[in-house]
Amino acid sequence: TDKVDTEVPSPAGGVLGPMLVQEGETVEVGTTLATILPEGAEAPTAEPPPPAPATQEAAAEVSAASGAEGASPSVETTAALEPEVVSAVDEENGRGEERAFISPVVARIAAEHQVDVSQISGTGRGGRVTKKDILDHIEGAAATPVAEVAEAPPHLEPPPRPSAQPAPAPKPAPAAAAAPPTPTMEPGAGERFEPMSVMRKAIADHMIRSVQTSAHVTTIFEIDMSRVVAIRERLKKEFADQHGVKLTFLPFIARAVVDTLGSWPRMNAEIRGDQIVTHGPVNLGIAVALDDGKGLIVPVIHHAEEKNLLGITRSIGDLADRARTKKLLPDDVQGGTFTITNPGGFGAIGGTPIINQPQVAILDVEAIVKRPVVITDEYGNDSIAIRPMMNLCLSYDHRLVDGAYAAPFMRDLKMSLESRDEDAY
Repeated sequence: TDKVDTEVPSPAGGVLGPMLVQEGETVEVGTTLATILPEGAEAPTAEPPPPAPATQEAAAEVSAASGAEGASPSVETTAALEPEVVSAVDEENGRGEERAFISPVVARIAAEHQVDVSQISGTGRGGRVTKKDILDHIEGAAATPVAEVAEAPPHLEPPPRPSAQPAPAPKPAPAAAAAPPTPTMEPGAGERFEPMSVMRKAIADHMIRSVQTSAHVTTIFEIDMSRVVAIRERLKKEFADQHGVKLTFLPFIARAVVDTLGSWPRMNAEIRGDQIVTHGPVNLGIAVALDDGKGLIVPVIHHAEEKNLLGITRSIGDLADRARTKKLLPDDVQGGTFTITNPGGFGAIGGTPIINQPQVAILDVEAIVKRPVVITDEYGNDSIAIRPMMNLCLSYDHRLVDGAYAAPFMRDLKMSLESRDEDAY
């Protein structure tokens, strides 16, 4: 949900006054973001300087008091001379401030690393453990030498107290290797600097964590899409005229994937600590590229096993449209159990996708390309024919899924796409 832009309604009407936090900045919960001036007031032409520390403390006290009272601003407040205070909203827990609350992100990281969250001092509001807190705790535990945390055996004498004489000067350390030069902050010839967006940072964090968590293996199967091409050709006009949707090849693949997962449940699972969790429903994630490759998000078709070809086609179109127009809700990107990504739409013919955590597999759909292939008729005679061929690339987590499990899954998926009748969709 780090990638989802969520609109937060203003607590009162009026005119936007000074903005104290700039776009893209990360602030603590309760930080004053901006002020709302009464109706009719003129917004300042220039942004005022940051408030003095005393003003900030006062604003924090006002924000905390208003949060404790739980009262929203009344209509009369907008007409008052004092501006309203707009505060940052906790994106993981609304206004919840109880120490016992643990967000899904923190809970998942704790389960993966077997960390007791109750032993971590939280820096969030009300002592809540944030994502940064648990990541810092894990990094600190990994960096702490064993000798520092081990207690001395009880039978040993305590170490002698240091004498009052000054300690001898330490020996000079050997010359360290020269550190790599720090990149200049000024763009060079032909260079252009731009800050990473919040979405790009979230993608970077998610991908690095996936590579460090899962043992990635990729297997590739070649699919003859002749039957799917023929069925789509017969149905696409009906889908467009009667249902108002565009029928692409992706819904056929998604429908076949959902059915095949029913026979291979560990492809629709995840690892929590040392437990294997197999999911009942298939919540199918569909990767959607945004802004000409500047971002990527994976909305989810929940309970995809309950949808036929038309239902999946509608769901894919709806989620893709809302993803590109920034109308997704947090629930739309949560709970995925298996993901499909479709670089074949750009002409790709092979790839090794990174698993979408905490899932254990992701299917990469490549382009359909006409190629000469050897076909065998019912009498065993071979011939060469031109067929629409497609590569499907499955990346899976070798911690849970072996090749002897992934390959039969792909074999059954191949058979489904190559032999399924129109009525079966």
